[in-house]
Amino acid sequence: DTVDTGVQHTSPEKFYIEACDDGADAVLAIDRVSNEMTLTGKTLCTPLRNDVTPVTNTRMYLIVITKKRNVGSLLGHAVWKAVDFDVISYKKTVLHLTEDQTQDNKTFLSMINNVLTTDGFYFCTDYDLTHTLQRLANVSHDFQEMSLLERADQRFVWNGSLLREFLAQPELHKFAIPVVHGFIVMKPCRINGKIFEWILISRRSCFRAGVRYYVRGIDSEGHAANFVETEQIVLYNGGRASFVQTRGSMPFFWSQRPNLKYKPKPLISKNTNHMDGIQRHFDSQVLIYGKQTILNLVNQKGSEKPLEQAFAKMVSGMENGMIKYVAFDFHKECSRMRWDRLNILVDNVAETQDEYSCFLVDTEGKVLSQQKGTFRSNCMDCLDRTNVIQSMLARRSIQSQLQRMGVLHVAQRIEEQADFEKIYKNAWADNANACAKQYAGTGALKTDFTRTGKRTQMGLVMDGVNSAIRYYKNNFSDGFRQDSIDLFLGNYAVYETDGPTPLRIQKDWKFLTLPIIMVVAFSMCVICLLMAGDTWTETLAYVLFWGTAAAVTAAVIVFNGRDFVDAPKLVQKEKMD
Repeated sequence: DTVDTGVQHTSPEKFYIEACDDGADAVLAIDRVSNEMTLTGKTLCTPLRNDVTPVTNTRMYLIVITKKRNVGSLLGHAVWKAVDFDVISYKKTVLHLTEDQTQDNKTFLSMINNVLTTDGFYFCTDYDLTHTLQRLANVSHDFQEMSLLERADQRFVWNGSLLREFLAQPELHKFAIPVVHGFIVMKPCRINGKIFEWILISRRSCFRAGVRYYVRGIDSEGHAANFVETEQIVLYNGGRASFVQTRGSMPFFWSQRPNLKYKPKPLISKNTNHMDGIQRHFDSQVLIYGKQTILNLVNQKGSEKPLEQAFAKMVSGMENGMIKYVAFDFHKECSRMRWDRLNILVDNVAETQDEYSCFLVDTEGKVLSQQKGTFRSNCMDCLDRTNVIQSMLARRSIQSQLQRMGVLHVAQRIEEQADFEKIYKNAWADNANACAKQYAGTGALKTDFTRTGKRTQMGLVMDGVNSAIRYYKNNFSDGFRQDSIDLFLGNYAVYETDGPTPLRIQKDWKFLTLPIIMVVAFSMCVICLLMAGDTWTETLAYVLFWGTAAAVTAAVIVFNGRDFVDAPKLVQKEKMD
C-alpha cells in the first residue's frame, strides 16, 4: 500500500524538516533566503503540511517525497519505493523574474518533474542500498560507522548532486538519504515446504546517464552509458546468497545520434584515444568486481559488425588476464525462433561461472564463498538481448545457491519448480521493462521469452509496437528527456541571469518550413486523387506534381535528419558527439 512519509513544516522564512528516525527530536531548519541549514528543536516549527520527507534541496527549490510504497524488507530493513513528489520554491513569488526567465523556469521545473515521474526511485532510511551484500560484508568498522551519505557508492546515488551541501555538515547527514534508481522486487517463495526470500535489485549508474541514442559508449573517465549493476539475493534461515552481474554500453568512444532513420548508423570516434578510455573502464571494473567476462551480444554483420570487431581488438590489445571476451551473435543464433540455442552461450561460460562462484553466508554467519568475478553483458542498448542472457545466468546461479542452502535437493532442477519459475520469470521481465523505460522510453523487447520461456507471435507484435514507440520518442522527445536528466544530476547548473539560456535557441527556417511544405504537398496530392479533374491525364499531372513535391521535401528532411530531431539543449556539443 502507498503511505505518506515524514513531516515537514514551514514559516515565511524557513523550512523545517523532521528526521525520519522514530523518536528523533532533531529538526533541520533551512533558511529560504540564505539556504543556510541548521539544527533546531520541534517547538520552533509552524505546521504547514504533514506527510512530507525531504530528498534534498536545490538552489531555489526543495524536492520532497510525499508518498512511498513498501516493497519489502532486506535483512530486517524496510525498503521503500518513492511514488509521489513535490517541488517547493524557496522564494514565495516569481514576480522578480522577467517574462523569458519565467518561461525558462517553467521549462526547468517540467524537466525536474519529468525525471521524478520516471518510475524506479527507491530508498531505505537505515540500510545502504547502493552496495552489494558482498561489498558490505568486506568493509571496515570505520566504514560501518559512517552515515549512509558518506559510505554510499556514488555511482548509484541519483540525488548525490542535490545532497552535496549536506556533506560538509556531518550533523545533518541523518536528513540526507541516498536514493537509487532502477528496479527492486522482493518475493517470499516456497520450495519443498521451505520458505525463502528472493530479491532482485538493479542499480542504474548516474555517471554518463541519459537516454538511448544520445548517450552511448563511455566518457573520458571511463564511465559507460546505461551501466546497471544487478544483484540477485536469496535469504533463507539466516543464511544469505548473492550473485552480481553488470551491463553497460561497449566501453569505447562511439555514438549513434538520431537522424529520423529507423536505425541510425553507429559511428566510432576517430579523434580519441580508445585504449585509454577502455583501460580506465576495466581498471575500475576489476577493482570493484574482480575478473571480468564480457558477453558481447551484438550482430556480427551489418552496421553492428564494426563495433564488435573494435571491441574485440581493444580487449585483446589490453592483454589483461583478468578480462575474457566472448562474442555471441544473439540474433543469428536465435533466428527462425531457435531460442533454445541460447543454451550454447550459457554452456560455453558454465565453467567460468563456476569459477566466479557467488557470495554465500551460512546460518551462523560464516562466509562460505565469495564471488570472484562478474559477467559484463552488452548488446547495442544493453536492454533486451542483455536481460535475456542475464536472467539465464542468474537462474543457473540460484540453482546452485538453493542446493547449497538446503532448499533444493541435489537431483532437483529449478525449472521444475513451477510456482517459483513463474515468480522468477515475471520478475526478470519486469526488470527488463523498468530498465528499458528508463533508457529507451518503452518497455523491453523479447519479454515474452523471459516470462514464458518461448517466443510467441503476440510477443513479436508487441515488440513491433514498442519499436515504433521507441522510434517516435528517440527522434521527437528524447532531447527533452536528456536535458531533464542532466539538469537533475547537476550536469547543467541554472543561474538567474538576464542573458539568454540554451532553451531560447531558435531552430532555423528548415525546421518549420519544410514540414509544412511536405504536409501541404501531400494533402494536395490526396485531394487531387479524391477530386478528379476533367481528364485522367490532368488528374495524373496534378498527382505527379504534388506527389513529387511531397517526396522531394521528405527526402530533404531525411537528408537533414539531425536538424529535425529533438536534440538536447543543455549540454555542450562536444559532450554529445
